[in-house]
Amino acid sequence: MINHIEGKLVEKTPTYAVVEAGGVGYVMQISLNTFSKIGESEKCRLYTEQLYVRDDMPRFFGFADIAERSLFRQLVSVSGVGGTSALLMLSSLSAAEIQNAIATGNVALIKSVKGIGEKTAQRIIVDLKDKIGKTATTTEFFVSSNNILKEEALSALVMLGFNKSAADKVLDKIIKTEGTGQTVEQLIKSALKNL
Repeated sequence: MINHIEGKLVEKTPTYAVVEAGGVGYVMQISLNTFSKIGESEKCRLYTEQLYVRDDMPRFFGFADIAERSLFRQLVSVSGVGGTSALLMLSSLSAAEIQNAIATGNVALIKSVKGIGEKTAQRIIVDLKDKIGKTATTTEFFVSSNNILKEEALSALVMLGFNKSAADKVLDKIIKTEGTGQTVEQLIKSALKNL
């Protein structure tokens, strides 16, 4: 198992990053929180987790810090929560919000994540309430111009499986009502709540 990959950040989008180490480019799915934290630096270290989905084909997930990877591992240990759902949770809510929701039994907040129903939210709380530490994480924000911001947000939503035209309309509506002073992360989180 690979613990982390450190090397040159070749490509970064809100849903995946490519890190080149030893002449090999590793593609890893990332959360919006990790996207924000890795910034634009040329050198990057991502803590990894790999899951086997089918036919022994691994999917790599990358995290900016060990705390987020640990929370991801706890989430995928819950029956009915796969890698994509856990990553969507970590993109929709901060690690601190998820931990607090589990600790306080806030089913409504966990259920607000696209694809997480009431039974799954309750299962997450029951399975993880005793395991979750109460450490809070901070989020740094990635700032870009409005056109690039919308383009990156739209790309991320399409990669997460949402219809492009529906996502585009929701993003336009959010930008129109909430203004252009948002980060990519905030824009995507708002869109996830409206799709």
